[in-house]
Amino acid sequence: MIGKITGRVDYVAEDHVLIEAGGIGYIIHCAPPTLAAMPGPGEVAALYTELVVREDLMQLIGFRTVGEREWHRLLTSVQGVGARMSLAILGALGADGVSRALALGDMAAIRAAPGVGPKLAARIVNELGDKAPGIMALGARGRRAATAGAAASDPAATAPVALPDDAAATADALSALVNLGYDRMQAARAVAEAAESSESGADGSAGLIKAALKTLGRNL
Repeated sequence: MIGKITGRVDYVAEDHVLIEAGGIGYIIHCAPPTLAAMPGPGEVAALYTELVVREDLMQLIGFRTVGEREWHRLLTSVQGVGARMSLAILGALGADGVSRALALGDMAAIRAAPGVGPKLAARIVNELGDKAPGIMALGARGRRAATAGAAASDPAATAPVALPDDAAATADALSALVNLGYDRMQAARAVAEAAESSESGADGSAGLIKAALKTLGRNL
């Protein structure tokens, strides 16, 4: 299994990027936001990858974070969701957005992805809703691992792609609430609601924790 590729960007196309690593050029298919965040040709990039193998196809799918890759694996476990549909959902919402939508049971948010109808959105929410806390908790770890990987592969390079700060803030807030004794699902819903509101402002995890605690207090 090819789990991660770090190398120099050869080119970025409409639906994939070619990264050269160890003298081999890897074609990696990605969601549009991932491709938009890639550095220019000749610069170092790193992507977590999933290998799709079928009778007529072998294809690498690339993700900015471990959380995105884990959501891809879970999304494609739902009947009717293939690799292309999963990338459409992640492209529309991002891993953090998928986590929030499922924590809140927000089928409308899932339906915002191209090609997702009401029945499929309901199936995704029903089958994967309880997975949201675990994937949210991967946010900070995945972000830090990606940044560390870039530094190890090329000390002069910056982070391989732009990674969202809100994913780390969400993961940190969830961890803090669980450490305070709240149920993981209850905490995930509160953090998701806080992230959707304007209460948390620009205060990162501290703002999310404060707003989530207010939500939890109202629900007692």
